[in-house]
Amino acid sequence: MNRKIAGATIAVNKKARHLYELSEFLEAGIVLTGPEVKSIRAGKVNFVDSYVDFRQGEAWLVSLHIAPYANAGCVAQQPDSPRKLLLHEREISRYAGVVAQKGLTVVPVRVYFARGRVKVEIALGRGKKLHDHRESLKRRAAERDMARGM
Repeated sequence: MNRKIAGATIAVNKKARHLYELSEFLEAGIVLTGPEVKSIRAGKVNFVDSYVDFRQGEAWLVSLHIAPYANAGCVAQQPDSPRKLLLHEREISRYAGVVAQKGLTVVPVRVYFARGRVKVEIALGRGKKLHDHRESLKRRAAERDMARGM
């Protein structure tokens, strides 16, 4: 997978890296309305407990909070509504199979613009256990101490 994807990053899900061991990153398009795109341009995106759900051969991004755009007019906006992800059928079936068999979770990692379109980077995540959290904290502390020593 190509990790160097060009584009202006709008929001990053920092908590995903803390709670999950991430692997297999993938770029996905997202179905949005005009006011939602303007709100995303303003950076009003929140990843709190968001994940990807697979229903009837489609991928849906659940609980990604996009704040309502202030100048949208009379169009009703649902900030936490599920949003459809645009993926190829083979990608959807592959990820859905991995989630069903291995018990992994697909989480959004970041939202960014690529070629004028809003894209979401998703990744397979395995939940970290308590000892994994402690190990990563120890590793970061050791790296910080080594950097100070130099």
